[in-house]
Amino acid sequence: MRAIRGATTVQQDTPEEIRAAVKELLETIAEENALALESCISILFSNTEDIRSLYPAKAAREAGFSSCALFSAQEPVIDGALPLCIRVLVLAEGDAPARHVYLRAAAGLRKDLGKYAIALDGPSGSGKSTVAKRLSRELDILYLDTGAMYRACALKASQCGIDVSDEPAVAAMLQTLDLRIEYRGGAQHTLLDGQDVSEAIRRPEVSMAASKISALGCVRKKMVEMQREIAKQQSCVLDGRDIGTAVLPDAPFKFFVTASVPVRAKRRFDELCAKGYTVDYAALEKEIEERDRNDASRAISPLRRAEDAVLVDTSEMSIEEVVAFIRRRIQEKV
Repeated sequence: MRAIRGATTVQQDTPEEIRAAVKELLETIAEENALALESCISILFSNTEDIRSLYPAKAAREAGFSSCALFSAQEPVIDGALPLCIRVLVLAEGDAPARHVYLRAAAGLRKDLGKYAIALDGPSGSGKSTVAKRLSRELDILYLDTGAMYRACALKASQCGIDVSDEPAVAAMLQTLDLRIEYRGGAQHTLLDGQDVSEAIRRPEVSMAASKISALGCVRKKMVEMQREIAKQQSCVLDGRDIGTAVLPDAPFKFFVTASVPVRAKRRFDELCAKGYTVDYAALEKEIEERDRNDASRAISPLRRAEDAVLVDTSEMSIEEVVAFIRRRIQEKV
């Protein structure tokens, strides 16, 4: 006997939406598992308490799945549970491996059944990197710090005495660039020429140089190729300035994370002071404003919000509140 699991969601608790969602789910399960209706022994449904207008079992009967036992149950209320969700367990004859099916927003319940990407864009100091790291831990997916890759390029140019605005010289440098990303102990390590530069690339002067070198077409082409290849291999969350618009335009989940300049300057000031750097707050605020202008006005992949990205203003939100908001939007999206 085979036990095939699945789940889907609806946008609203209406009989029409429930019928369509149940029909799609069962037909997809049948197709993915080469399942004949007569081989079904029973189909067991459960649904979250916010689905009340139609029993999923009745929707299955109306969709033509009536040759086996059908059963529906309502799940208890669980904080943080995926809303408007319908789960199913199909018991069928046969011993072939089961192919479980999770559709719509329910796809997020089973990361192992498919790859997906979360794109977080926004200006410097908005908190997107911290949010991305927290999301990666909570969702158990890879965090790819794309900004670290550009910072490493800027650091390499500095080591070689290359002006980050000299594209021909930078392009030549990229030909022999030895940049690798490794993950150890759940953290990303950036290796340049075999050396771990994860801390060195966070220096203020490297940050400014990274903003300039990232505007070069040759650099962006090289980094985007690397990022897309990594995203193909596994589910991940990426943060940057053009993830949702240029790097992964087809990412199913996009967010534009921002905050006011004074808030971002204060965050950066506190971060650098904690690391022992001596920083002038007023100068830092001007640097952030300059970087915003550079990022937004560059000719290649400027900083901007993708049309389908959800705006998240973190000025008066804690990291926990931002992560909870984004997780909720991911769960709700169909």
